[in-house]
Order: sequence, then structure tokens, then C-alpha cells
Amino acid sequence: MSRWLVSAAHRSSGKTTVSIGLCAALRRRGLSVQPFKKGPDYIDPMWLTLAAGRACRNLDPHLAGLDEIEAAFLRHAGHADASLVEGNLGLHDGMAADGSDSNAALACRLGLPVVLVLDARGTSRGIAPLVLGYQAFEPRLRIAGVILNRVGGARHEGRLREALERYTDVPVLGAIGEDPRLAILERHLGLVPGNEAQDAAGIVETLADAIAASVDLDALLDATAPRAGEPSALQGGGCTRRPGNAGAHGGAGLAGRGRGRVGVRARP
Repeated sequence: MSRWLVSAAHRSSGKTTVSIGLCAALRRRGLSVQPFKKGPDYIDPMWLTLAAGRACRNLDPHLAGLDEIEAAFLRHAGHADASLVEGNLGLHDGMAADGSDSNAALACRLGLPVVLVLDARGTSRGIAPLVLGYQAFEPRLRIAGVILNRVGGARHEGRLREALERYTDVPVLGAIGEDPRLAILERHLGLVPGNEAQDAAGIVETLADAIAASVDLDALLDATAPRAGEPSALQGGGCTRRPGNAGAHGGAGLAGRGRGRVGVRARP
């Protein structure tokens, strides 16, 4: 039973379109997929419900306590083959300065690995330090893989994959090219609701086609399956990083780990 949280480095990276496509593509395989959405959002859940064929559930740390959120997640995820939580904003963003209401904190609380959707426009080798920074900022959070979005072509994809394989241990689960057909119209509150969009079912099918062709779904399910010894939930406030926190691995904090190093050493 695979469970994961979809997040990104920042908003408007393509989390929702990828999440919709993943739900629909996995449903095509005959899997029961339970979608969730972090926050009080009602628009994205309409699309996720349509894609999964199951009611999307909200997980909002401002409207419910952590125990209630965890109980709701386990109750609804327990009857599905796969569960996807779509985050909001970026992985470590939120209203709280300590990150206690962030996507990362929710993933830690529920024991979920993270799949990062990264907007690859205008970057190549620089994508590696971005992923390394996200790993180092909260070492207790497992980044199961990345999905590259808005890739400029085969050459661009090759450079991105090479950088991530050379400098990180995070697998590339897929690469989605720039394609205007994958965009959903937006307005002031976000996406146009699924009940108002023209041919919403057709849009979902188009996204499912793109995901099925661009993402290794078997690798995704394997990367997000529970690991031996990995907790299903972290009690006591999740994995919020505090100023000067040395992290779970000990040693100097994030700012101190890079001192005295010249350049970046590639993985052997």
C-alpha cells in the first residue's frame, strides 16, 4: 500500500495537474486511489475527486488538531491501494515561522514520503543543489523521488537527470514536457472548478495520458511503499526544524555543514 505527499519548491510548479494525472492514471490500472488535499481548498479536491473516483478529503492543520488529521487520514487511506496527499505552496512553506503548519510537517506527522514536482524551466545542473538543500533542511523527511515538469526537450531532460544522478540519491520518477494541453484555466481563487470547466472529464483523461507516458508508475509505487523500520507517523509535533537544529544525523547545522568545502563532490 503506497502513500505519499506531492509537493514542490514553490507554488505554480504543477502539483495539481500532476496529482490529477497520477490519480487518473493509477485508477486506469485498476487501483483504488484515495486523494487528500492539505488545507481548506475546495477547488483542487473537486478535480482530484473526479480523477480518482473517490471523494477527496481535506487535511487542514488550522481547522483540525493533529490527532484528528491523523485519524481521518488513516480511516480513509486504509481502504485504498494507494493514497496521495496534494500539498499547498512549497514543501516548507506555511504561515507558522517554525514550519509547524507546512507540508513537510504534515508528511512527517503522517509518516509519508514526499514526491517533489519541480518546475525545470530555466535550470539544468542547478536542480541538484535545490534537491540537496531540501534533503538537508529536514533530514528526517524522506524525499522518495522527483517528477520534472515543463521540461524543454530530450537534451534538457538528459542534463537534469545527469545532475540529479551524479550529485544526489533521489530518483527521477518522470519528466513531463512543456505542453499547453496540460494547463487548466485559472482565475483569482486558483483553478477553474471542475464543475465549471468545459470538458473536465476530457482534461482529466489528457492529464492521465501524459502521466502514463512520462512517469514510471511502477517506480513511483515502489518508492512510496512502506519501508521496514519506517514509522507510519511521527508523534510529538512532526519534524519541524528549529533554528540551529543539528538534524537527526547530528553534527553541525545546515549552515555549518558546507564550511571549508571547495566545490561539490559527485557521488561515486
